[in-house]
Amino acid sequence: MSKEKSKKNKIKFDIAAGLVVFFVALPLCLGISLASTSYAAADGVEAFGGIVFPGLIAGIIGGIIVGTVSGSRFGVSGPAAGLITIVATAIVGFGGFENGGFEKFALAVAIAGVFQIILGFAKAGFIAYFVPSSVIKGMLAGIGITIIIKEIPHFFGYDKNVEGDMNFIQRDGHNSFSELYYMLDDMHIGASIVGFLSIGILLLWGAKRIKSHKILSMIPGPLLAIFASVAVAAIFLGIPDLKIGIEHLVLVPTPTSLEEVKAQFYIADFSSWNDPKVYIVAFTIAIVASLETLLCVEATDKMDPFKGRTPLNRELKAQGLGNLFSGLLGGLPITQVIVRSSANINAGADSKKSAIIHGLFLLVFIIAIPDLLNMIPRATLAAVLILIGYKLASPVSIKAVIKSGWTQYVPFAIVVIVMLLTDLLIGVATGLVVGLIVILYHSARNSYMKDPNEKDPNVIRLVLAEHTTFLNKVTLLKIFDEVEAGKKVIIDLSRSVKIDYDVSEAIIDFKAGAIDREIEVGIIDEHKLLEVVHTAH
Repeated sequence: MSKEKSKKNKIKFDIAAGLVVFFVALPLCLGISLASTSYAAADGVEAFGGIVFPGLIAGIIGGIIVGTVSGSRFGVSGPAAGLITIVATAIVGFGGFENGGFEKFALAVAIAGVFQIILGFAKAGFIAYFVPSSVIKGMLAGIGITIIIKEIPHFFGYDKNVEGDMNFIQRDGHNSFSELYYMLDDMHIGASIVGFLSIGILLLWGAKRIKSHKILSMIPGPLLAIFASVAVAAIFLGIPDLKIGIEHLVLVPTPTSLEEVKAQFYIADFSSWNDPKVYIVAFTIAIVASLETLLCVEATDKMDPFKGRTPLNRELKAQGLGNLFSGLLGGLPITQVIVRSSANINAGADSKKSAIIHGLFLLVFIIAIPDLLNMIPRATLAAVLILIGYKLASPVSIKAVIKSGWTQYVPFAIVVIVMLLTDLLIGVATGLVVGLIVILYHSARNSYMKDPNEKDPNVIRLVLAEHTTFLNKVTLLKIFDEVEAGKKVIIDLSRSVKIDYDVSEAIIDFKAGAIDREIEVGIIDEHKLLEVVHTAH
């Protein structure tokens, strides 16, 4: 097979994956934009019923511009749910929509992009390497479970809450779990049927027999589910009890004139360049968006079937360029997003072209045929997201973490629980703290070893580690306290290169007090202790 023909065969996978990611990204772009602006409205600002174009702009730029510049093979960028609170608070702080608050916020997004580009050139991407594997796996599982919980109401036609709002506490005072209870009183039979039909098609199309079929494998399962659901929804129009109303469909704005199109844009206000608040918001967005991106990059790389590595500093520059353009055009902040990236991998993408293609689909469909998109039931997209959530939090992967020992499953479980009750960044931060405690625990335990070659039962030979710090003091003191009268303790420092003052002092004090306890103490390379104490004084 020629190289040119091979490329043509591979591009079909990227087109199919790009289409799948488009259908996943569309409701999230709309929902995150609505959630951000409606939260601002909840704080006393008269938003125009929530606006969606900023989220769509961010999705298009995240696909086309970030996708082009990024070095990530499967990463997909767009507006992130984790930034909803920051966005809403900033808009309110700048005076709200009526007072040009969003235009000031857009300038802050553009400046945040510049900050991220600077971070990229400063090679700040190494931060991601300090996140333990257990925390990354916990983040993936937490996002997966959150998606499932959030999408179940939409699956059954209970669409009271804005898509994209990933917070535990909702605006109406309900939480993620209580929504499942309220859903029971307001389920829609027609939407539920469409949801089950969609998930049935997706499961069938994921079967080995379909995947290996020469013709059927060329049809993306999500696309087939969407066509089937639109057809069923059309049939249900004639059945009052099953009719799927507009509130259960995707809602893409359909401006009918150039003036209406212009009204959807909020261009960055450059006259606010000297406002200190703009730079504070910009710095906050740059840091939070960069951290979220780096975490998602690490998670995406772990799911990469080719085990590739994304150049982190290049990714920061790509995200910065995306936020620069998004801010200038009045879009929301952009990060790499694990839901879209996971959908991209699961859809069989071959290269980063799929991310670019998904951005092109967003652009073309929204401009050319928004009415067609508004025929898609939300229950179908919920089915797609629920399966993605299941793959992120699959029982097999959770079982593997549990089998790997408590040092893996404790941080993992804490990240999942905290994420479900708060948000992604708080969950990851809590997991990092727990991971650090685990490291300190092991560091304290690994300060020494008892020489297994020592045959005399009355002799305790302790060989200290190469580096002993104040963390090791507690463990050593416990050993010293447990030594019985009549025993001989040999402390071997021959392997030690660095000994903290706290440890040196503890050993010297133990030797000094050993006479009264009828314990004999011998220290190999004792001069190392004396040098530490002499230097301290």
